[in-house]
Amino acid sequence: MMIGKTIFKIEDMTCGHCEKTVVKALAEVLPGSAVTIDLAARKAFVEGDAVLAEQAIREAGYTPVREI
Repeated sequence: MMIGKTIFKIEDMTCGHCEKTVVKALAEVLPGSAVTIDLAARKAFVEGDAVLAEQAIREAGYTPVREI
């Protein structure tokens, strides 16, 4: 379990609907954690368990690549 701040590059997150889907998926597994999305850069900045976050993004149908 890796707790802290993690940046995920999500190349297939391309629109506002994608952004909302990713945020919702993360909120379900990391309630109360800070999540910031930079849609133009296609990145998600997540505080919390990086493994859970990555699994949630994958289960939502996206391909996260952990940067930090």
